[in-house]
Amino acid sequence: MTRDRQRILEGAIALVLFGLTIPAANWMIGNVGTVCVPNGPCLVPVWPGIAAPSGVLMIGLALVLRDIVQRRLGPAFGVAAILIGTAISAMIAPAAIVTASVSAFLLSELADFAVYTPLQRKRFVTAVFASGVVGLVVDSVVFLYLAFGSLDFLAGQIIGKIWMILLALPLMHLLRRRDEKLGLVAA
Repeated sequence: MTRDRQRILEGAIALVLFGLTIPAANWMIGNVGTVCVPNGPCLVPVWPGIAAPSGVLMIGLALVLRDIVQRRLGPAFGVAAILIGTAISAMIAPAAIVTASVSAFLLSELADFAVYTPLQRKRFVTAVFASGVVGLVVDSVVFLYLAFGSLDFLAGQIIGKIWMILLALPLMHLLRRRDEKLGLVAA
């Protein structure tokens, strides 16, 4: 397989997985957790004594996958992924929180894009971490404020999302090293 075909294939896979994180997050919130609150979210422990809605795990992963889409396919595809993800979020979010879900997704992914883009060429792993942290804070604050008018669950939201970013960092390091070895150029 040529380097360009490999780069495009990996970007397409990341794009599909990115799109799937949104319905997965919505499904998990209602179905996966150690405790499911009646008429509320299912919660998972993210730290001793701190729980968060289980969907936060997928949102942390979405931030990393969008970075990979941009690395493999370029900034235009990174922005397209954000817009597609926003549309998916609007279509599947429960009516009561659609504005919060769409706003949080759009603003957090744009914040991730703004931080990742200037850093990624020279400091890929740092860019993934820094942009992910910025994105997850924006996502958490916007969503909680718009959906519930409160930031009471902010710590759980942030911790849950950061776990996924931290778990992805060793893979991002391996990806960067493989890219260098194979001469794959980021788009």
